[in-house]
Amino acid sequence: MEFLASDKAPKAIGPYSQAVKAGNLLFTSGQVSLDPATSKLVEGDFDAHARRVFENLKVVLASGGAEFKNVVKATVFLKNFGDFQKLNAVYSEYFASHKPARTTVEVSKLPLDAPLEIDLVAVV
Repeated sequence: MEFLASDKAPKAIGPYSQAVKAGNLLFTSGQVSLDPATSKLVEGDFDAHARRVFENLKVVLASGGAEFKNVVKATVFLKNFGDFQKLNAVYSEYFASHKPARTTVEVSKLPLDAPLEIDLVAVV
C-alpha cells in the first residue's frame, strides 16, 4: 500500500492522504474546490467550483499514475441537488466517452461549506 500526495493539489485539511494506491487500485480522497495556491475555496459560480474539483482530482490521479480514463467509480456529494444538471455538464467535459459508475447524493454540509465534493476509484 502506498500513501500519495501531490504538491500540485490542495493539502489535506485533516489526518488523511490525498490518495492511496493498493495493488492496482487508486482511491482518491474527496476533493472540494480548494485552490492549491491559496488553500481557499475558489470564487465564482458552481461551474467554477466543479472545474476546480476536477483539476484537483486530475493531479491527485496523476500522482498515482492514473488519468480520468482509468476511473471506474465516482462518488459525488452535492450540497444542493438543484445543481445536478450543472454537475453533469462539467462532469461530461472530463468524462466524455469514458463513463465510470457513479453515485450522486445530496448532503447537508461539506468541508469549508463547499458546494460539492468528489472522490474517485481508478485502476492503474
